[in-house]
Amino acid sequence: MSFALDGGIDLKKAILTVLVLVALIGCSTAWPEQVTTWPATMTYPNGYAESNRTFDFEQSVQGNGYFMTYLYAKAGNVAVKNYAHGSGSLNAESTLTYQNLDRSTHYAYSDYNDFAQDCIQFKEDVAMVYAPMRIAVGNGYYAANPLDYSSLLKEKTWVKNYLAGTSMHHEVEYAHALDKELEIVAKDKRNITWDPELESVGYTQMKIVEDVTDGKAHIGVLQANENYLDNSNIAQPDLTNPDTLSQLGMDIKSAWKKPSIEIDEDYWGTYHIEKNMTLEVPYHLIQKKEDWLPCCFGGYLTLPTTYRGDLGLKGAKGVFDCTCFKAPTVAEFPRTYE
Repeated sequence: MSFALDGGIDLKKAILTVLVLVALIGCSTAWPEQVTTWPATMTYPNGYAESNRTFDFEQSVQGNGYFMTYLYAKAGNVAVKNYAHGSGSLNAESTLTYQNLDRSTHYAYSDYNDFAQDCIQFKEDVAMVYAPMRIAVGNGYYAANPLDYSSLLKEKTWVKNYLAGTSMHHEVEYAHALDKELEIVAKDKRNITWDPELESVGYTQMKIVEDVTDGKAHIGVLQANENYLDNSNIAQPDLTNPDTLSQLGMDIKSAWKKPSIEIDEDYWGTYHIEKNMTLEVPYHLIQKKEDWLPCCFGGYLTLPTTYRGDLGLKGAKGVFDCTCFKAPTVAEFPRTYE
């Protein structure tokens, strides 16, 4: 039984690969997706709530055979994905550091403060050399009839910062050898004080130093245009709505139509490549609102238009007219005596 893989795998092969990985490596690691909600969905029994999720991962693998790896991490508005497969020799070391922090203080309305910090850091030092492999699996049919693996090397890595509108992508495929050092840092910090005032910064970095032999290397960078929030369906975000901040950068339909930065590079053959890419996007918004109706300080026509509504609606004046009451000097209904 034989499989020929040039950048792809089929379902039967994937199932058998699980057995091969257990036999060659002896362990497996699964990374569940983390879904972060905005702190305002928490409960505040004492006016304060905090959630701080962290994860540290270190790995070292050396061997010969067939390998397939998958890593995905999402913290708030930042996400990282790394995928690789191939047959031959593998010598790899990698680390992953993850933090997803939400902190909220809701003692009184004027003292509301929500703070969130997300950070993912991924480092990898890997050397792969392609070679066709024959691997016996289990003690049944495939032990007597080893599988032929002939998979050229592939590795795909991307990092996304949704709030900043940043995406970086790197991929190597159909390679006969790959020696690579990779470092990714993705951070997102948001602080909202309920005046309301919003301050945030999205930071994304990817460093690559690699040698590709007889393969294809792709590098791509995309940064949303500077007015992408104004072109979205939340052009004037209401910061008093707890769900708004999670929508910023997540529900933007026009982010990639006219990007501020677009890089698309492909290299076929044998190359030495070095890249150091960093994008930092700060965001600051102050949105003031009147505390309450300014009654008895000039009357209905001096109220902000947001309170007066449509002047064509006569009923609005009857509800919002705050003209001060004046005591009558003459009785409208004279007293009668019997």
